[in-house]
Amino acid sequence: MKRQLRVIFSGRVQGVGFRYTARSVAHRWGVTGWVRNDPGGEVEILAEAEEGVLEDFVAEIEAQFKGYIRDRQLEWGPASGSFGDFGIRM
Repeated sequence: MKRQLRVIFSGRVQGVGFRYTARSVAHRWGVTGWVRNDPGGEVEILAEAEEGVLEDFVAEIEAQFKGYIRDRQLEWGPASGSFGDFGIRM
């Protein structure tokens, strides 16, 4: 069953290639949605896929940026089905 996951990463997560890496990882896992920098210095991801895929997607991002991520907030919900791809929002 597809789910939606909103993740907010904090730490030194802007200016380190986080959004481009997240997009690349999303494409590998078949995750749809988007990633963007927030004005407060955080990075927000809204992603949709099967729950297990989303867990693996987040785990891979965390592994690649473990020295930069200080905290994360997760919010699960039902998938909207409104995304055809995974992109970077400005």
